[in-house]
Amino acid sequence: MNHLLFTGKMKLADVLMGNYRLLLVLDRFRLHLGFGEKSVEEVCMAHGIPAPLFLMVCNVYTFGDYLPGEGDLKAIDVRSLLGYLQSSHHYYKEKCLPGIRHKLDALEERTRNRSSQILQRFYSDYQAEVMNHFDYEEFTAFPYVMGLMEGRAVTEAYSIGQFEKNHSNIEEKLNDMKSILIKYLPDTEEQDMLRELLFDLFELEDDFRKHTLMEDKVLVPLVEQMERKG
Repeated sequence: MNHLLFTGKMKLADVLMGNYRLLLVLDRFRLHLGFGEKSVEEVCMAHGIPAPLFLMVCNVYTFGDYLPGEGDLKAIDVRSLLGYLQSSHHYYKEKCLPGIRHKLDALEERTRNRSSQILQRFYSDYQAEVMNHFDYEEFTAFPYVMGLMEGRAVTEAYSIGQFEKNHSNIEEKLNDMKSILIKYLPDTEEQDMLRELLFDLFELEDDFRKHTLMEDKVLVPLVEQMERKG
């Protein structure tokens, strides 16, 4: 990497000016705008947020070649990490996915063509798959991690390795949806709506990719350490 990562001494306002997409991350930490000239560390301390976790998320979402190192992982509180991941799930389920559904409904209503109807069905299947993915994490994987933190013994019935095997790449099918929109949707007057929908899909795909990296490269190694100690 030939760039400087975000640090706790930087003003949070400057961090956001460096990457406006981090505005979507603030809500997952329950942070609101209006922090003036305060540094990242000052804002995190005032809101009870672990600064190392917040900075790691900001760096992951900003620098495409950034991967947390062993030293970075040691500073991460697993309980806070789980809280962040669950907050991200809530954002996807309650805001992002329904927002795309609303735009697809509007597109289908205005165009009334076979391609938009196929797209509707494709998205319904995809949304169901994503919800199942999140349910597995929230009702199987995350409770297992909580159990480890509470001192329950490691058993052969489950391990974080199974989480990795079941960790489907939920952003992959978004590529198919983008291809349908770009290549095969008949010419329509609703170009503004199509552009907005495509932009949302690109944003969601990138967000999912970062979310997956946080799980695979941060959560999994930390839990593996806990299992070895267990």
